[in-house]
Amino acid sequence: MAGRKLYAPIEMNKAMDKEFQARGWKESRTSYWVTKDANLIRKTMTMDAADQKKEIEARGQIPIYSYNRTDFVKDRIAVEVQFGKYSFVAFDLFVKHMAFFIGDVIDLGIEILPMKEFQAEMSSGPGYYEGELYNLIRQGRGVPAVPLVMIGIAP
Repeated sequence: MAGRKLYAPIEMNKAMDKEFQARGWKESRTSYWVTKDANLIRKTMTMDAADQKKEIEARGQIPIYSYNRTDFVKDRIAVEVQFGKYSFVAFDLFVKHMAFFIGDVIDLGIEILPMKEFQAEMSSGPGYYEGELYNLIRQGRGVPAVPLVMIGIAP
């Protein structure tokens, strides 16, 4: 950019993938079924995916397949490395980590973000630690309802 060398988030993600996988961390996916009936979703939420689908169909509703994927899981800990768009951070914090926690796959979620000084040296504009820390604190204590560690990294 204008003669400046910048960090490439896509390449950084590839390097993180390689290093985490070399240490036994693996991608994980949790599948589930949803429908338009909120009460039925509440009833089926804690069921396994096959039973969710059967229950939704038994109630005459249309089951809609969905899933959440997390970057790395090991020893009941999920790690999301977020060098992508800033909007994905909220999805990680309030959807992905929560889904794996409620599904009893993890006991802790970890979100790795660039510090603002690092983000300013990237070729795209991902979220940054200080801004997301502010957003998290603004939600109030107990939100999200999953044990969470945010880690900010800098060059």
